[in-house]
Amino acid sequence: MDRFRLDGRVAVVTGGGGGIGSATAAALAEAGADVAVVGRNLAKLKNTARLIEAAGRRSLIVEADVTDEVSVSHAAAAVIDAFGKVDILFNNAGITSPKLLVDLPAPEWRRILEVNLTGSYLCSRAFAPGMMARRHGRIINMGSTLSGRGMATRTAYSASKAGLANLGAALAFELGPYGITVNTIGATVIVTELNRDLIELQPELYEKVKNRTALGRLGKVDDVAGVLVFLSSPAAEFVTGQTIYVDGGFTAG
Repeated sequence: MDRFRLDGRVAVVTGGGGGIGSATAAALAEAGADVAVVGRNLAKLKNTARLIEAAGRRSLIVEADVTDEVSVSHAAAAVIDAFGKVDILFNNAGITSPKLLVDLPAPEWRRILEVNLTGSYLCSRAFAPGMMARRHGRIINMGSTLSGRGMATRTAYSASKAGLANLGAALAFELGPYGITVNTIGATVIVTELNRDLIELQPELYEKVKNRTALGRLGKVDDVAGVLVFLSSPAAEFVTGQTIYVDGGFTAG
């Protein structure tokens, strides 16, 4: 058995239309999994579905808002109806805002926490019971280097990602007896089409990130995809409750 293969597995990727969501969904498919992509942008979800199918796997598009409990419940039902089970949940949906605390309106603060943290809670709660019944599953949260530290102009984002890492650690204890692992990927800045303009708007900030990084660059979507496939695979069956930093050495200093 190839311990890094996902043949026969079914994965769900939230935020499946974004740069990281699309690349990771394709990577899971290339490793052998059928993949359901969840999000709100139908055109982008269709693009991701094409990548999954190009890898020879089945895809499912589910339009849903991860912050809405009813929407998440319907999404879970749709995936189970189509595939019969879910083995892997990648809580990837997330947003940020490049504002100082004094400039960050309360509704924007709430929205970031709703998407980044509450969305992961709702999706985990929706898919965990099926995993518990089968006594097998993988839940992976898309965290950040800011899961363990702060950064100016990222107050809400830092708070949400720290909460997400601790949600994962707590769920690891709750779900471990059922054979379910729960981990968080603590990624550095991953360059995608969604944040490329933001990086260009704040060049000094992102140059500091690169200068602090041992490998001297920002992250690529493939950097996240490799770790996600590992955490989803049989090779990682004894890894749980961890925040695994994919940051080129940013947090080593």
